[in-house]
Amino acid sequence: MNLSRELNTEKMYTIPLYIQIADRFISQIESGDLPPGTQLAPERVLSSELNVNRMTLRRALQVLESQGLLERKHGIGNFISYAKIDRHMETIFRFSSGMARRGFSPGTKLISVKIIKSDFKLAKDFGAEKSVKVYDIIRVRSINQEPVMIEHYNIPVFRFPKLLTYDLENRSIYEIFETEFGVKITNTRQSLEPIVANTFEAELLKIFRGDPLMLEKRLSYDCEHQPIEYGMDRYRGDRFRFITETSQISIESAW
Repeated sequence: MNLSRELNTEKMYTIPLYIQIADRFISQIESGDLPPGTQLAPERVLSSELNVNRMTLRRALQVLESQGLLERKHGIGNFISYAKIDRHMETIFRFSSGMARRGFSPGTKLISVKIIKSDFKLAKDFGAEKSVKVYDIIRVRSINQEPVMIEHYNIPVFRFPKLLTYDLENRSIYEIFETEFGVKITNTRQSLEPIVANTFEAELLKIFRGDPLMLEKRLSYDCEHQPIEYGMDRYRGDRFRFITETSQISIESAW
């Protein structure tokens, strides 16, 4: 085999200029030279300083925006976004207390509350042989008055009678479980998948239709391993990142 011939015929690629510019901004963000909340100079000034045309600059800024590092405010300018919030998957997530510990002011807006009949799969998840009545609850959670997550709960009525008599807007649902019913969530089975916002979700979260979201599906259990809650939460992709930790690494064949 003629190795030198292979190397000579290998294609060499040049990193596009807009990617180089985006990487330069990212380095400045990570080093702290461009802290969160910083307003960038106008595009005409930046393009002149970087010696590039406006189209190249805008493509670079689009890269930053797609990664949640830049926020465009129409008629005002471009601002460096605040750091994403770490969502650790190994722990049961309590929004209000978790956000308060990070220095944010958490908020809740109740969107919809009703009682519906479950489908067969959900009934099976709750250990029932046929359709059961469940609470269907949708709330929007915010930090510093900015909506960042949609919570969607399905909760079996037979486990939590009269749940709707409690303040579901100003109290944690998990706290209501513990305080009013003596039921504590001890473990969950959850999955993550990337999705894009539909019109309804975009309106609730004050983002654009098609913006990235992370969908967390969750089945929660009490100390007796009885299922008590099915959740379908949608997190804004520009405000959260999801972290897992392992104590032992195992290599598993994909084939």
